[in-house]
Amino acid sequence: MYTTMIDDMNYCIKPMNCPGGMLVYKQEMHSYRDLPLRVAEIGLVHRHEKSGALHGLMRVRCFHQDDAHIFMTEDQIKDEISGVIRLIDGVYRQFGFNYHIELSTRPEDSMGSDEAWELATEGLRNALDENGIKYIVNEGDGAFYGPKIDFHLEDSIGRTWQCGTIQLDMQMPERFELEYMAADGTKKRPVMIHRVAFGSIERFIGILIEHFAGQFPTWLSPVQAKVLPISEKFADYAKQVAEALDKEGIRVEADNRAEKIGYKIREARNERVPYIIVVGEKDVEANKVSLRSRKNGEEGQVDLADVIARLKEEMKTRSMD
Repeated sequence: MYTTMIDDMNYCIKPMNCPGGMLVYKQEMHSYRDLPLRVAEIGLVHRHEKSGALHGLMRVRCFHQDDAHIFMTEDQIKDEISGVIRLIDGVYRQFGFNYHIELSTRPEDSMGSDEAWELATEGLRNALDENGIKYIVNEGDGAFYGPKIDFHLEDSIGRTWQCGTIQLDMQMPERFELEYMAADGTKKRPVMIHRVAFGSIERFIGILIEHFAGQFPTWLSPVQAKVLPISEKFADYAKQVAEALDKEGIRVEADNRAEKIGYKIREARNERVPYIIVVGEKDVEANKVSLRSRKNGEEGQVDLADVIARLKEEMKTRSMD
């Protein structure tokens, strides 16, 4: 952790989001009717990694996590875990990733009773079994406070990355003295799930960049189309084309620099832009555009309306081509 001294007291920059989730829960008293309570955040955390361990976006000292903490009763464990599994599966399939799952059990250095660990581990195991999900048991690799389900992505060259995780925790609610009012009027401890789908947002972006070799599908590309006028004479028409695309929700840029068209086309291709729209005298006269796509190369002169319809369809269906 990063530490500092202020007024003779030690302070640490936040290394994890979990204690904040506990304090949010403790802001008010909860009833069993309030549960499950799902609290999510994109939390910024800091880890004092050694310089030799740093690796591009994959391992950094400051990153964001799509953290959520789910507070529930013991009889809600299976349904909540099943819901998170479906969520993470949907996220990874959206990006076209294959993955495998590991169930990580109690490590030697852990906290809590054998009974609590057995209940937590069986809760995870039952959720996996009842959903018919294949998994590998990773003995002794759980968190110090509870067992976990880890999702390992496989990228385009076969490397695996641990991103999503579901961790069942009965220890932190005990340490932070969390309570809820049960149906019989007694106070009980909730059970908590820590979950992330992306894990480190920065690392997930790095994985995506390498997985697609920078050639993102149209719906995922930061710039979906570039409009290139052949010369400055056609800059106004290029602007009209770009504005028409932008109006339809397409991420577009117009390159009106005083550069040769060949240079601008090469630059756009190197940037892996899915669609390059070239406009010149013949396009202005016909009220059309000349289209180049990353997939098909030069496609000739087409109606702008057809280009818009094509891009919107790819965005709607989230085609991976």
